[in-house]
Amino acid sequence: MSALELSKKYKSLLDKNGINTPLRLAHFFAQIDHESGGFKHLREIGNDAYFAKYEGRKSIGNTQKGDGLKYKGRGFIQITGRYNYTELTKATGIDYVNNPQWLEREPDAMISALWFWNRNKLNKYADLDRIDSISDLINKGKITPAYGDSNGFMDRVNKLRFYKAVFKP
Repeated sequence: MSALELSKKYKSLLDKNGINTPLRLAHFFAQIDHESGGFKHLREIGNDAYFAKYEGRKSIGNTQKGDGLKYKGRGFIQITGRYNYTELTKATGIDYVNNPQWLEREPDAMISALWFWNRNKLNKYADLDRIDSISDLINKGKITPAYGDSNGFMDRVNKLRFYKAVFKP
């Protein structure tokens, strides 16, 4: 599915969440396109050993044995960690804590991306056309002083350029 198809399919949800200007749409879709590998991967790819990096990481709420694998990145923005799954569950009333695999379904992947986007107030950075700030908050969890240091930054920049043309006013 393309960003244009997704933007039409989820128009009311996008509008409800304030992602309703060409610039906001371009930034949102550039990021979720990058994070999900072209809307194809709604869960983080890797073997069990790969997810050991998340095991026991209290900073993302992984306090119980098995949390690293259970709460691996899922959804269009790759929500990661027990803490984020718990906060998403509280905000939506959908039990992602006990059903983390639901974030691998397209509608839930979109719900989680919109939740993350608004929780981090990313529209304000989209309005300022600050791709570095948005990329940092999604990839690093905070804005860093170095420009372009988030994973896949140039891909995000190229996708933004593309989506600005797609969603032009």
